[in-house]
Amino acid sequence: MSQTSIQPNVVGASDPEQHGFGELRSGQLGVRLANTPAEIDAVQALRYRVFYSEMGAHPSPETLASGRDRDLFDQVADHLVVIDHARGDGAEAVVGTYRLIRQEAIASIGHFYSAAEYDLGNLIAFPGRLLELGRSCVDPAYRGRAAMQLMWRGLAAYVFRNDIALMFGCASLHGTDPEALATELSYLYHHHLAPPALRPVALPDRYVDMRRIDPARINPRKAVLSLPPLIKGYLRLGAYIGDGAVIDAQFNTIDVAVVVKTDLVTERYNRHYRRDSADAT
Repeated sequence: MSQTSIQPNVVGASDPEQHGFGELRSGQLGVRLANTPAEIDAVQALRYRVFYSEMGAHPSPETLASGRDRDLFDQVADHLVVIDHARGDGAEAVVGTYRLIRQEAIASIGHFYSAAEYDLGNLIAFPGRLLELGRSCVDPAYRGRAAMQLMWRGLAAYVFRNDIALMFGCASLHGTDPEALATELSYLYHHHLAPPALRPVALPDRYVDMRRIDPARINPRKAVLSLPPLIKGYLRLGAYIGDGAVIDAQFNTIDVAVVVKTDLVTERYNRHYRRDSADAT
């Protein structure tokens, strides 16, 4: 993940009223798009606490001084936020986030974030609107089922609102030793490899072979249990995995490419989305 100097408080490229969906609620928690510079700053502060303070990523001097995880793509992204209304209604209440980058939004940059790790040519050629997912994190105190389910509901609502055909992004496994993650990487490759037409491939100079162990030695049930919650969530939506992992030494992770056709999301969330959208208007 690259570090790029940007102006610190920039609201995403989209107008939340145009690309958002109001707010979906579950008890005291709500999910919507961030819509103020203060909320974007809170998102970046939360990401810093999770990725750097908790997960051991290595900050640049600028990142360390600011206590914020931010890059050029924040300026063109929409930022999904989970709000705990018991803590307020604005920046002080942000407890979860997901960065959403629509294909149209990257015109000023010229490429998706994931292009630094993967050849996305197959995805770019896909007929339909693309959405890149990234920078997902939740405050440790809110990592129960309620906040995660609400985040998925918000993502589904955004997908429907913006007529997204394909979602993709890099998902991370903690650590940088492929052998320590041999079971997980091998399972993902042998059980969930994307078909050729939808298969991102790690760039040659970053490619790490995911085929670490004989597939006959893999216990799928145990392998799934050892995966990070986010990747398990993607797989429940029918996600495919790209060819090749990528070591991200800065963020202390091994990344895999994830691809989800949204018709699978539609099948699962359509009724829920329509009801929530009606309630939010």
